[in-house]
Amino acid sequence: MNMHNIPTAGDNLSSYDSRDAADWWRGAVIYQIYPRSFQDSNGDGIGDLNGITQRLPYVAQLGVDAIWLSPFFTSPMRDFGYDVSDYENVDEMFGTLDDFDRLVAEAHRLGLRVMIDQVISHASDQHPWFVESRLDKTNDKADWFVWADAKEDGTPPNNWLSIFGGSAWEWETNRCQFYLHNFLASQPDLNFHNPHVQDALLDTVRFWLDRGVDGFRLDTINFYFHSQGLEDNPPLPLELRNDSTAPAVNPYNYQSHLFDKSQPENIAFLKRFRALLDEYPNTAAVGEVGDGERGLELVAQYTSGDDMVHMCYAFDFLSPDPLTAARVHKVVSDFEEAAPDGWSCWAFSNHDVMRHTSRWAAQYSDPDAFQKAALMLILTLRGSVCLYQGEELGLPEADIEFEDLQDPYGQRFWPKYKGRDGCRTPMVWSHNEASGGFSNSRPWLPVSKTHQDLAASGQEAGGESMLNFYRDALAFRARYREFAKGQILFGDPHDGVICYERSHDGWSTHVAINLSENTAILAAPDISFEQLDTPGIQAILRGSELEMPAFSVFMARRKDDREPEIET
Repeated sequence: MNMHNIPTAGDNLSSYDSRDAADWWRGAVIYQIYPRSFQDSNGDGIGDLNGITQRLPYVAQLGVDAIWLSPFFTSPMRDFGYDVSDYENVDEMFGTLDDFDRLVAEAHRLGLRVMIDQVISHASDQHPWFVESRLDKTNDKADWFVWADAKEDGTPPNNWLSIFGGSAWEWETNRCQFYLHNFLASQPDLNFHNPHVQDALLDTVRFWLDRGVDGFRLDTINFYFHSQGLEDNPPLPLELRNDSTAPAVNPYNYQSHLFDKSQPENIAFLKRFRALLDEYPNTAAVGEVGDGERGLELVAQYTSGDDMVHMCYAFDFLSPDPLTAARVHKVVSDFEEAAPDGWSCWAFSNHDVMRHTSRWAAQYSDPDAFQKAALMLILTLRGSVCLYQGEELGLPEADIEFEDLQDPYGQRFWPKYKGRDGCRTPMVWSHNEASGGFSNSRPWLPVSKTHQDLAASGQEAGGESMLNFYRDALAFRARYREFAKGQILFGDPHDGVICYERSHDGWSTHVAINLSENTAILAAPDISFEQLDTPGIQAILRGSELEMPAFSVFMARRKDDREPEIET
């Protein structure tokens, strides 16, 4: 098979081979916790920090390297914590700063790093900064948010749209001006063109660094800056529209977002952010890039070099598009070519998208087998990995009735788009307790019977369970350093099989994963490779042929200082 040799960070970054703590993020597996839905410790039906601390041994036993906590800051909860009214405090529904400190201490005791969600592109309209800014045009915070005059006819200053529907501009009667909100009207956008805003936000980052956090997940990292010219966004041609950033029913997809986000000024701010993190040894950040047109390009820009964000993820594998060998090959190869010294963080599920069990696996006759093959894929690609709470149980998207819906996004576009509540329902710990052991009172979102049947307690003893498979797969990845640190060399996809080689420190591992329901016959790798005993359905090696049943995995390793080659 014709191979494409793609240069990687290992070719030119000395830190790539580093085994010290500063390099922990490169190849790390990060477990995302949605605090409202992980564990309720005080019986109010909402998860909290003490509940998370209680369940940290479970997370550590899974075999991940770090946790990412979605927002727990003081907030009116219009967008469930992604509307922050105090960046330096814990919302009382989640606990206290002392509770947070205990969580960090326990995580560190268990060998887990702690990353927190930093939501700085926008704040809550109840944040004191905005309360002052909206009063008039002359106060000290007057230009801390994005304000603009109406057009002569009283309409908004341009055609920019909110991801949550409608115009991205909201009228404020005190100032007789519009303010920008890329999300809810209660989430005004901060004005990053003002250096005082940058300074104030970086001070909030320092606050948490001083409390011992190991890093940050940067929400909507490409939304920080807008074009000061406030130019109209042009229409996006129909053939280029996709639903990777917003659901297909959302007219947000009709525009090419050239001016409302992803501006070049972002580079300088991200360098400031990285410089701050560099003051605190062994810290790191992962950025969320929401851009349906230039996602991978921006990931490349934001992670290239040692003065930018450590890693980013786009929505390429979080979109509805099927996970096929050809698509994986293209997405990862495109990133490698665009950012040979950059670093991606891959994810299949998170708190914003339909769980991949329902998005992809449900179409197959053996969805569990597909999920297991997909896990072996994401754990062996070059990059870091984000796993979302409950995916290790094989949880499908929960079906939420409209009367139970909490997400304003879903309420806006119901019924064609049901919002994000289906992936945010409570974690299920026990199959024989009310609410799955999450709470002893009615939870903020209902627990489905399907989920309770998949609870962790019931999977603990099942040797073939999804939970035990995740543990085995993570342990397998940890045994071979090339999966975390190594180069990647792709072969062309063949009959639904993705083939690549990972190499590092004189070792090469050949990987072939069948992402289809069809059996494929490939040429076997060079005899110098020794087949590894992998979790999941294993391919069958017969002399010079490799038989790969549906969703099977083949891996073989050799000690080799030469340039890797694959014959398939």
